[in-house]
Amino acid sequence: MNINALTVTQVNTYIKAILDENVHLKNIYIVGEISNFLHYFRSGHMYFTLKDENSQLKAVMFSSNASRLKFKPNDGMKVLCRGRISVYDKDGNYQLYVDDMQPDGIGTLAIAFEQLKEKLSKEGLFDEVYKKPVPKFPRKIGVATSDMGAAVEDIKNITKRRYPIAELVIVPTVVQGDSAPDDICKSIKILDCRDDIDVIIVGRGGGSLEDLWAFNTEQVARAVFECNTPIISAVGHETDYTIRDFVSGLRAPTQSAAAELAVPDSSALISYLDDIKNRLSSLLYNKIDKEYQKLDNLLINTPLENMNDYINQKSDDLEVLQTRLFDGFSYLLEQKSNDLKNKISRLDALSPLKILLRGYTLTLIDGKTVGDVNDIKVGDVIDVTFTNGKSKCIVKEVTPNE
Repeated sequence: MNINALTVTQVNTYIKAILDENVHLKNIYIVGEISNFLHYFRSGHMYFTLKDENSQLKAVMFSSNASRLKFKPNDGMKVLCRGRISVYDKDGNYQLYVDDMQPDGIGTLAIAFEQLKEKLSKEGLFDEVYKKPVPKFPRKIGVATSDMGAAVEDIKNITKRRYPIAELVIVPTVVQGDSAPDDICKSIKILDCRDDIDVIIVGRGGGSLEDLWAFNTEQVARAVFECNTPIISAVGHETDYTIRDFVSGLRAPTQSAAAELAVPDSSALISYLDDIKNRLSSLLYNKIDKEYQKLDNLLINTPLENMNDYINQKSDDLEVLQTRLFDGFSYLLEQKSNDLKNKISRLDALSPLKILLRGYTLTLIDGKTVGDVNDIKVGDVIDVTFTNGKSKCIVKEVTPNE
């Protein structure tokens, strides 16, 4: 008897072909709870089981589809999956090949928001210690927002009205769409690199969660956290919150409110300074009055005779000082006079005239002093100076000492 037996591979291949050709199983939606979830980060593939109260179904989501998820699947999460039913040839198990997945009963973006919020909070990005305080009196304010619409005009008008000395530096920014996260980060970096920017307003008008999603991305949140310049977050309306709000130094419910938070009210500031001026003036006048009172009390409580004694004492002290000054000056003058007399006496003793008075003469030839007999010869005309006159002489004989 001939038996036409099939191999295991043939059976699995046949069953796979039947399932792959079934139109009802090619694009099927299945609701279930995730269990046994595994995410292989090297390959990016996700493996898990979908189950309900009565049954379970193995499922796989390859990296090409898994990379597009905006949330992170977890065990116990109820999800809606779209995909196809097929058989994995090697083990003969049929499973769901997932093309798309979203949380069941709650929006994908909403759960992605909560997951990212939880992740960044655990990392400390929301901690108050990292938030940079907004300066009270900024000179230049950077604004990263769309240059279209009324919001940017509101920022200009409010800043001009409240604090006209502040200057706005506006960087037009894409705030919605796929390119928005990159552009928002770029604008923040441009403003943060400038040394003259004191605070940055980053925002846009209101919208749906999808419209505001660029401000809920991890990329933008980290750009805000790493920014060295204080940032005021101003996205949407008062009820709109984004991930970026939790990272920023300050959150404003609207862009107009952000302008009011960024600059002081100049009129209120002037009133405050006037109040300080008045308080200081009052304190000064009170101080002067108290000093006058002290002086009056001193004059009233001090007897006149005591005052006279004080004056007499000071007068005596002055006379003593005058006497000491005069005596010291006289002594110094006498010393200098005696010193001068001594110097004059020494100079007088060395004077040639003193020598002449003792009978000596001064001999000159051609205006030069003759100090040696060898300096003259017979026939020279010499000038001889006495104490009471001069004479010209002719040398007739020269006799050197032996």
